[in-house]
Amino acid sequence: MKIAFTVNGPGEYAGWLRPLLFALYARVPALDASVFFVPDDFATGREPEVARAEFPRLRAFTSREYVRFALGGTIAGAPESVDRVQYLGGDLMHVARLHARLGGEATSYKFSRARYRKRFARVFAVDEPNRAQLLGWKTPPDRIQVVGNLAIDGALREAQTPNEPVERFAADAVLIMPGSRKAEIANLVPFYLQVALRLRRLEPSIPILFGISPFTTVEELARALQRGGTPLAYGARGSVAVRDGAIFIASQDGSQEFPAVYHALRAAASARLVVTIPGTKTIELAALGVPTIVTVPFNAPEAAVITGPLQYVERIPLVGIPIKRELALRFSRRFKYFAQPNVDVDRELVPELWGTLTPGFVAQKLFERYADDAWRQRSSVELRAIYGAHVGASQRMADALAA
Repeated sequence: MKIAFTVNGPGEYAGWLRPLLFALYARVPALDASVFFVPDDFATGREPEVARAEFPRLRAFTSREYVRFALGGTIAGAPESVDRVQYLGGDLMHVARLHARLGGEATSYKFSRARYRKRFARVFAVDEPNRAQLLGWKTPPDRIQVVGNLAIDGALREAQTPNEPVERFAADAVLIMPGSRKAEIANLVPFYLQVALRLRRLEPSIPILFGISPFTTVEELARALQRGGTPLAYGARGSVAVRDGAIFIASQDGSQEFPAVYHALRAAASARLVVTIPGTKTIELAALGVPTIVTVPFNAPEAAVITGPLQYVERIPLVGIPIKRELALRFSRRFKYFAQPNVDVDRELVPELWGTLTPGFVAQKLFERYADDAWRQRSSVELRAIYGAHVGASQRMADALAA
């Protein structure tokens, strides 16, 4: 079986492609798989490198290589044809272009549009609301198959993988997950370092660690901490040290330091409380039943990533930044909730802290929730229940693709 995927960013790779590939390689040992990472403002640029390291047999192509291939050029190692082209992120035009070049059947996951109703032989849906959305996009009913959310299997797999050092650092800890995009690393790592320092002042005995994305390098962390982020985020300057294979984030004077681990979901399974930002991780943490607080800082809305050409409006002299700030705030007002579990249950099950946030305020909320045993136990049970039916989505989709 030969299959090609389109993927755009770190969330789609880790949450969608990764669990599906594990299931596909187990289902079809001779699988010939290629992934084309398509251009995207949310990408880190390290996705192909991470994918090759995790799946040595996988052919992974950068966004630049994809563009050359999509425009009719040749790239080393690219397949001449495939049995399927599967959409797993990015603009749908990319999967259409690959399908035109590579042939086979085109299939999608979660998204479609009316103009693609004849192109996609199958569209895999996350749940019944997603199925209704696909019907609204004119997808023929007989071409829709509900399989579940792939991210759930990915989270469970990582959380169940033994890692003694990570488990030791994470036991009963507050886990900080700052995100993986460049702007998030640059501004939120210093912000959360300040949160960690304030929390340690409130209660020195609370273990605190950072969960770092595999797409983030130690050098990126060091640069972010050296600069301290945007002044509007009230972050702290610091440094990074690597000792005996372990990473530590330290305060500027070196008096305080916090371990940082790459296996964040394994750490989350042992942690007592997690603080993070909106994104795929909120779904994965809910599947693990980990009590979580989501922060949505509007301290510097102009630093947000906005998909499409509006991302670059800040480059207009004098007026660009104020315009982008206003656009980002208007966009945020469209949402009742920011954490996906809250969206899915239509209530604030995961506490959301949004607006102009200070590290002291966030630290105080973490301190209160950390000590609230009744809330944490209730939250864990309710979070697990949201996505329990999605377990096995990657296997169901792998079976359908291989059929």
